[in-house]
Amino acid sequence: MRIVFFCHSLLSDWNHGNAHFLRGVVTELALRGHEVRVFEPADAWSLRNLLAEPLGQAALEEVRTLYPHVVPERYVLDTLDMDRALEGAHLVIVHEWSASELVKRLGERRVAGGTFRLLFHDTHHRSVSVREEMARYALTHYDGVLAFGEVIRRIYLEAGWTRQAWTWHEAADARVFRPRSHVAPERDIVWVGNWGDEERTAELHEFLLDPVKALGLKARVHGVRYPDTARAALAESGIEYAGWLPNHRVPVAFAQARVTVHVPRRPYTQALPGIPTIRPFEALACGIPLVTAPWSDAEGLFTPGQDFLVAANGQEMRRHLRALLSDEGLRREFAEHGRRTVLARHTCAHRVEELLRVCQQLGLGTSELNPMAQERVIA
Repeated sequence: MRIVFFCHSLLSDWNHGNAHFLRGVVTELALRGHEVRVFEPADAWSLRNLLAEPLGQAALEEVRTLYPHVVPERYVLDTLDMDRALEGAHLVIVHEWSASELVKRLGERRVAGGTFRLLFHDTHHRSVSVREEMARYALTHYDGVLAFGEVIRRIYLEAGWTRQAWTWHEAADARVFRPRSHVAPERDIVWVGNWGDEERTAELHEFLLDPVKALGLKARVHGVRYPDTARAALAESGIEYAGWLPNHRVPVAFAQARVTVHVPRRPYTQALPGIPTIRPFEALACGIPLVTAPWSDAEGLFTPGQDFLVAANGQEMRRHLRALLSDEGLRREFAEHGRRTVLARHTCAHRVEELLRVCQQLGLGTSELNPMAQERVIA
């Protein structure tokens, strides 16, 4: 099957978590014999910011080596050769960070006789936080929507933005996110994430900064877009701020710590239950014990209390962290259970299987869905 992705950026994950999942999916599809093309805007802000980092160029080369099947073609929308981009395509997937004009033009190509199937991919909370912006996307001629949570899938259907929608959660790229048993822990806790544009400031204080300070833990934080006030708060809590970390280096950062935490942004705890976002999948795949601030696992992705611990408040977070850090056997138990769950249900390979089932529902045939089998028959 020839598949075309339009997305913001795959080589760069600077403040861009969608790249984590999508480049794992592209790799999995390529290894199964599918022909995958990726188009990114030439002026992608994520890539610009990555290259502005002191080690940005080196990190970019590392990503190219780690993901040889991810070879983006950069375009300027005004001069994009749509015929060339779509030539021979069976499936086209457009990420929701794409320009609305691109979304509209692809829909027009589909209704004008395009034989490809066309899907819109939503991995953000904008369908509830800035609903009027999402309503402007012209999805009338799309075959459907891939939504990274059941609640978002229902929003698209109930709002009449699409006729068909499927829940397609993010997942861990298990080829990259795996335990690094040769790395010895150097600290108690690591947190990887961005400050959050005031969407989780109070929660970060309650579930990360205050517990670290109260327990006197050795902790490190990685991320970008930390204002001076945030950095001062980290320092006051005794937390080392280590800046930007390329996502492919995160497994080593996890291995260097005994525990990590998950602090979801407010939209995911209040309006979008059931969506953990990418980081818990990756942490569990790496075999690090996880304690999370409250979020509702409404879709039964995990088994809270066995895959990870949930802290209802800051006091409970302190209690959970103290228990894990004082008991190596308990840490091992949670690490092993969480990793088994991810490997059984939540890898990029699982999501590719789900995508291929969607393609089957959309009428694509066996030869397109399983090119390896076709090659064996011909041989």
